[in-house]
Amino acid sequence: MSSPSGVPDVSSSSGVPDADGLLAEQLLRLTRRLHRIHKQHLEPVGITPAQSRLLRTVAHCGEPPRMADLAQRLEVVPRAVTSLVDALEESGSVRRVPDPSNRRVVRIELTDSGRATLRALRAARRRAAEE
Repeated sequence: MSSPSGVPDVSSSSGVPDADGLLAEQLLRLTRRLHRIHKQHLEPVGITPAQSRLLRTVAHCGEPPRMADLAQRLEVVPRAVTSLVDALEESGSVRRVPDPSNRRVVRIELTDSGRATLRALRAARRRAAEE
């Protein structure tokens, strides 16, 4: 149930507002708003928030990471990383490269286009933070 202000009623059974519930609701609303603003600023760059996160993760690795490493760092299933890498590879932002010490391992590295996309992402994030 919502109050007249549109905020869900998070009162305890005694009718006293539940501070934890109010805080959780405010955090949820803030998170949704930030995600919406972030997404709006990424659209002109032509990238999704998940792709942005993967690019930033690859950039922060000392060496090109393995797909399994990316899945672990992003806390997603490997299939999700495969889909993200497929899209970013198609756009020219990353490329799959063989591991020099193990032919069965594939690593993901940024391309020049990927580095340019990261610069555009940083600018978009600064604009989003100013809002």
